[in-house]
Amino acid sequence: MNKELEDQKNHHIVNNRELNLWEALIPVVILMCLLAYNIFFKDGEWLGEYSNQYILLMGGAVAAIVGFLNKSTLSTMLAEVWENLKSVFVPIMILFLVGALAGSWLVSGIIPAMVYYGLQVLNPTIFLPASVIIAAIISIATGSSWTTSATVGIALIGIGQALGIDTGMIAGAVISGAYFGDKMSPLSDTTNLAPAMAGTDLFTHIKYMTLTTVPTIVITLIVFIIISLSIDTTGTADITALLSVIDDTFNITPLLFIVPGVVIALIVTKTKPLIALGVGVVLAAVFAYIFQPDILNILSTSKTEAILTAIWTDTAIETPNETLNELFSSGGILGMLWTILLIISAMVFGGIMDGIGALARITKALLSVADTVFGLFASTVISCLGLNAIASDQYLALVIPGKMFKKAYEDKGLAPENLSRTLEDSGTVTSVLIPWNTCGAYQSTVLGVGVAEYITFAIFNWLSPFMTLLFAGFNIKIRQIKDARSAA
Repeated sequence: MNKELEDQKNHHIVNNRELNLWEALIPVVILMCLLAYNIFFKDGEWLGEYSNQYILLMGGAVAAIVGFLNKSTLSTMLAEVWENLKSVFVPIMILFLVGALAGSWLVSGIIPAMVYYGLQVLNPTIFLPASVIIAAIISIATGSSWTTSATVGIALIGIGQALGIDTGMIAGAVISGAYFGDKMSPLSDTTNLAPAMAGTDLFTHIKYMTLTTVPTIVITLIVFIIISLSIDTTGTADITALLSVIDDTFNITPLLFIVPGVVIALIVTKTKPLIALGVGVVLAAVFAYIFQPDILNILSTSKTEAILTAIWTDTAIETPNETLNELFSSGGILGMLWTILLIISAMVFGGIMDGIGALARITKALLSVADTVFGLFASTVISCLGLNAIASDQYLALVIPGKMFKKAYEDKGLAPENLSRTLEDSGTVTSVLIPWNTCGAYQSTVLGVGVAEYITFAIFNWLSPFMTLLFAGFNIKIRQIKDARSAA
């Protein structure tokens, strides 16, 4: 188990006996009201471009006031905020590198090459289910939904967009496949964290997850097949023209796939994502010099300056086709700033909520009403969903309910894999459905598709909690402790 995972496992939970449930809910209610007002009445621009960030900080300020009134100390709050910020340091660095990767892969011709060859292989009839499968395979191999989106996800968005398919559908398919693979991969941090919190082993957890996860992904694929058969395929008529424009603008060659191949190989061989993505940026810069000198000359009088600009700031490559113009643009590292500030603001709010004892109080309240087995499962699901929204971090949505509910599952005679599976079914996969959660912010930025646009089509993600509740409600394959011991 790596150090980051160990730190998440050992994350303590702050209790505050002075705080009651209604006081713990005050910051949550105010935060939700402000976010709803901003989204539905001000088109997300109430306080300017960074409205959501300001609102999260305002929610944190309200939480701090509630904490002060209930004998919480500033040092405790700041300590929890700092712990939260430390936990997202690596994801923030990954975001910076993803921005650099997008810019360098654009000017080197890698993304255009993916679109060029992908248009010839994938057609609208099979595109959406194929996207689910491709994303799932890459995510299982890498153990990371984030890496999957930053590599093949970006390419699939470009290909589907050129085919005339709605980007919300494409993003939903990519995210569904990526999170299926993330859940089932032994390389995934969340797949290791959930059984660690529940008290079971990794492979028992993965095997038990297949009971709910396989039916969910099958339903997801069926739905996407039906959607694919019914969507308008007007984009196919333009493929020849699109291919011609791409070929005229860039030097397209299969050799460009060496770069993404190296990045995926590094990740599969357990190279740290920061190193793997960094190598991808450097190789792309070299390939830009070799294969795309004309593009670099158009962008700047200096090839080096053109590459650095693509890595750091906005880059737009003009073509005769408007669809491709939109596709062949990138914000570079600075394009990730909005998302990074959102993550930091969310961690401040979540840290203060933990520091004043509000997260523990809300979770305990849910636990107190879990009289039946189904009630226990439902409370776990609600707790995970709530923490994804309140704490804005999928790790906390696994750690806190895992610690709080472990004893309750034991008291009901339930094997620990019931808890670990429920944590994944409701904590891991739903994080991407919350716009201000680290996962929702990341995926929407990397794929260039807002959460509101893809949430309906992230079928696997929102269906998973219902599937786990269905199994619990009808007592399907709910393993008892005595059964688990017999199997062992």
